[in-house]
Amino acid sequence: MDGFGLKHNLSGTGMDRMMTGAQMLLEAFRIEGVDVFFGYPGGAVLDIYDEISRNPYSRHILVRHEQAAVHAADGYARATGKVGVALVTSGPGATNAVTGIATANCDSVPIVVFTGQVNRSLIGNDAFQEVDIVGITRPCTKHNYLVQRIEDLPETVAEAFYVARSGRPGAVLVDLPKDVVQATAAFHYPDKVRLRSYNPTYAPNQNQLRKAARLILEAKRPLLVSGGGVIISNAGDELVWLANKLNIPVTATLMGLGAFPATDPLFLGMLGMHGSYAANKAVNACDLLIAVGMRFDDRVTGLVSAFAPKAKIIHIDIDPSSIGKNIQVDVPVVADCKCALGALKELLEQQPADNRLPCERNPAWRRAVQQLQDERPLLYTRGDKIKPQEVVEVIQEIALELGRETIIATEVGQNQMWTAQFYKFNKPRTLLSSGGLGTMGYGFPAAMGAQAAFPDKLVVNIAGDGSIQMNSQELATVVESRLPVKIVILNNQYLGMVRQWQELFYKRNYSFTPMQGQPDFVALARAYGAEGYRVTRHDLLRSTLRTAFTSPLPAIVDVHVDRNENVYPMVPANGAIDDMMLS
Repeated sequence: MDGFGLKHNLSGTGMDRMMTGAQMLLEAFRIEGVDVFFGYPGGAVLDIYDEISRNPYSRHILVRHEQAAVHAADGYARATGKVGVALVTSGPGATNAVTGIATANCDSVPIVVFTGQVNRSLIGNDAFQEVDIVGITRPCTKHNYLVQRIEDLPETVAEAFYVARSGRPGAVLVDLPKDVVQATAAFHYPDKVRLRSYNPTYAPNQNQLRKAARLILEAKRPLLVSGGGVIISNAGDELVWLANKLNIPVTATLMGLGAFPATDPLFLGMLGMHGSYAANKAVNACDLLIAVGMRFDDRVTGLVSAFAPKAKIIHIDIDPSSIGKNIQVDVPVVADCKCALGALKELLEQQPADNRLPCERNPAWRRAVQQLQDERPLLYTRGDKIKPQEVVEVIQEIALELGRETIIATEVGQNQMWTAQFYKFNKPRTLLSSGGLGTMGYGFPAAMGAQAAFPDKLVVNIAGDGSIQMNSQELATVVESRLPVKIVILNNQYLGMVRQWQELFYKRNYSFTPMQGQPDFVALARAYGAEGYRVTRHDLLRSTLRTAFTSPLPAIVDVHVDRNENVYPMVPANGAIDDMMLS
């Protein structure tokens, strides 16, 4: 039994040969299929790093800050669907990793972070570089461990990977005392993990599913909402079938973008505070809301009492604690999204061929939704200055012209919302963005993780001039590790989203949001050995981006955009989701 009362029963055939703890860890990485991991050495993990230099199985990428190591592991996990791994030392190394851990856990990203710890005899003695990282991270991990015995190390690592990837995925931390890492024991790695008190529900309850199918068959104005859980469970095909088979319009949360093709006529755009006019209006006009793999975050719902007032709600999610937490629902379905949608497909296919849905018999709903799309499409006004929305659109146009498979990472703020609005994500796992925690500095290291996973893909970090400075030291990492990430900075010399709130709600009191003393981003890139470009004119935007995107080197493209451009639509804080500021 571990420190949190999880009783485990593990079985396996392992190798049963003597190994140090450091050797065990790297052998576990090999068994778990860890092809790349991210880290930063220090005293408590020196024995592990000594072994890494002789390890032929997993590539280690040296970052320049521990927060970046965890964000990179996060980006790797989101882009691949596999567990991301980071390794940091004790004390400040571990505390520097906390923001990345919380970021991943908020967005249900499977990562395992290994932290060094002082010798067991020194724990609790305020030793040099000692912190209680298990205690610190307990609120922001799915689970964490302090390994007390070398004999427990293989089982603990196996459990950590299992817990991270199963059920609703999340961040797991494993704290490794230095003397445990140095100790020697027989290595026996389990091939199965069983936790008596942890048994995620994957298959849906058939009675609940039949209730859901009945509501769908009765609905006249149904609407599908795709959340991040659809992408996590690889349920995109099932979602597309359901929408197209039944002619149901689809919207998505920020985390759900890409699960349903953005160019499909049924797609209404993103839902929420900066969602599309059509999506937000449709939510409050529908009579059935089918929410799949989402948690009804406040940025999605707006004023809860005014959210979807005419609708019955079906909520499908693998995490039972997410159902009914923020929004009361009529039919809860606790299940893996892919399993639930697949089973729902079977039920609906059993209907007689001539038993068309009300929304098929009466196309008024589809016409009404189309009218909403036509009434207020996402537009921006072109002028002498480059608009940030134009930059986002041109990035996608050039990627398509080059025929490159592309992954987009964003920072947080206006750059993030413009990307969500104007980039058409047609495939899952092509958008990497910090949703729940809203972590500035996330995008660049997340892009590194994706590029490490997919060396041949075009990976672009769309950034703001404020957020890119939070982890700009990782330019050294991408140059040294030959990761040709492209950073496109929407440079408005402001902390843009905060400035927008100050303009709209604080009487234009721009307190500490103008970014004075900005670095020369072109010179910064070149100082690290990357390429640097600056764009200040419309006619140079396309050619400069094309040059950067076709280069084999990492690059910064510093695009000077209209300083005063805002993100619209916008739902004010505590406002109803369909009560939008449009300009």
